[in-house]
Amino acid sequence: MLYLDSAILTEAQIAVQLGWVKGITTNPTLLGKSDLSPEDTLKQLGAISPGELYYQLTATDYDSMITEGRKAYQIIGEKTVLKIPATAVGFQVTATLSSEITCAVTAIYSGAQAVIAKEAGAKYAIAYVNRATRLLGDGLALVKEMAQLLKNSNTEILAASLKSPREAADALQAGAAHLTLPLAILQGMTTHELSEQTVTEFNEIGKGISFN
Repeated sequence: MLYLDSAILTEAQIAVQLGWVKGITTNPTLLGKSDLSPEDTLKQLGAISPGELYYQLTATDYDSMITEGRKAYQIIGEKTVLKIPATAVGFQVTATLSSEITCAVTAIYSGAQAVIAKEAGAKYAIAYVNRATRLLGDGLALVKEMAQLLKNSNTEILAASLKSPREAADALQAGAAHLTLPLAILQGMTTHELSEQTVTEFNEIGKGISFN
């Protein structure tokens, strides 16, 4: 599936109108760019999202993270996916909440963390591909390792931090099942200069049915 990575309502409206974007992912930085409060932003995004809406926990201790996760579910409802950081306490929270709310473990940088995400009951394991390339040397290699370790499990890879249509396609080839992308890259994936050239050539020399 392809998701929009944004908390801007106007961008979400455009993405939904494309017809093939399946949901919306947010994070604290993206919510900070919204003119509305996080609560109001999530309510409005949830109302128009065609599928899942991801919310990332900002609390850092176990009890507060549990409380925040359940509050997010109260705001968003059945579309909720909680993004829970890949930390020791984050995995504990995932193990507690995954039976009641869909969970995604985010900011995974090792195959071992992907395994723990699976064991904790996460539906999604999120890899920051471009960021991993900058920090580790090869973000696509991380996705490949995760894909091998999660094979035949119920945990699917969501690739984030993708900076181009090429990188998005490469992440899918590496084993990601889902991608989340900014609006500009989602739109960029639909076009290629040779496609436009081919359509122009057909229109110049061909004919179609009359519909006027």
